[in-house]
Amino acid sequence: MNNSINTVLFDLDGTLIDTNDLIISSYLHTLDQYFPSQFTREDVLPFMGPSLKEVFEKLNPEKTDEMIHAYRTYNLAHHDLLVKEFEGVYDTVKTLKEKGYKLGVVTTKKLDVALKGLQLSKLEPFFEVVIAIDHVSKIKPDPEPILKALELLDAKPEEAIMVGDNYHDILGGQNAGTKTVGVAWSLKGREILEQYKPDYMLEKMTDLLQILEVQ
Repeated sequence: MNNSINTVLFDLDGTLIDTNDLIISSYLHTLDQYFPSQFTREDVLPFMGPSLKEVFEKLNPEKTDEMIHAYRTYNLAHHDLLVKEFEGVYDTVKTLKEKGYKLGVVTTKKLDVALKGLQLSKLEPFFEVVIAIDHVSKIKPDPEPILKALELLDAKPEEAIMVGDNYHDILGGQNAGTKTVGVAWSLKGREILEQYKPDYMLEKMTDLLQILEVQ
């Protein structure tokens, strides 16, 4: 174990599980109801990362709650069909757990849907803590959810590392005082993440074991 790090926090969507197709199709389905034929796949890529409330409020403040409901209804109905695994994630997380690392998930999803994804990918048993949008008043890049996870894990920021596919994860970790790790398989591209200067960049999840010097 790397002497300085004993805690690893992960984002969920696009980091631990491949929900990209699910999120994109959920957005396109919802937006087509309110803005017919106005949005393409490329148009919704910037919506990956922020909360649904942030996205829909900018598009139509009066219909925000209605649009969130439409999105979540479609998302839940198609969840198990569209969610896929990322190579190396299960084995990496399992190894970290076996080596005694404290593990948590910090996501902008609602808890029930986050747990659904963790259960589908068989990752749930490895995580002691899952911080979802239900648990906080502010989301990443605000440090609140990361600090809450660390508190529940009885860990200090300087002993932790935050892994994510979005700039919200990198900035959130930096704001909380943790080390940060970007993933090169981010749908937005590694170049976007590198602009926010994460401490490390993973080409594949198993690279994390090398960074942490796990034997």
